[in-house]
Amino acid sequence: MEKNKKEFIPKIVTFLCNWCGYAGADLAGVSRFQYPTSIRIIRVMCSGRIQPALILNVFNHGSDGVLVCGCHIGDCHYISGNEKAEERIKKTKNLLDLLRIETERLRLEWISSSEGAKFADVIKDFTEQLISLGPFKNHN
Repeated sequence: MEKNKKEFIPKIVTFLCNWCGYAGADLAGVSRFQYPTSIRIIRVMCSGRIQPALILNVFNHGSDGVLVCGCHIGDCHYISGNEKAEERIKKTKNLLDLLRIETERLRLEWISSSEGAKFADVIKDFTEQLISLGPFKNHN
């Protein structure tokens, strides 16, 4: 790559459930685990609250990827919110496919409050995946 060209750093919006995903991100921070600065965190009470329209709106506003993190299945603080999130992410991936947007730009991960290292690893992996896909081009 030429010296005067900027390296592509993807913009990733992350929706983190308050109880697990956000706490895992916090643990990654206080533990000083290194991960790319490519993410913007939005704290939500439950991953089950993330609607397909919200994800599509994030892409429409220039995000290269969306990551949703929630409690592990069976550990949801709202009983089955993470199961609802899983259903909605599947539906959203179908919508992305219909819109000819790479489904790999949307990712769902289960991260507990004690998994700071996993959070950092997921961010690294997802960032690399998006770099290989290149910038998202809005087809509007």
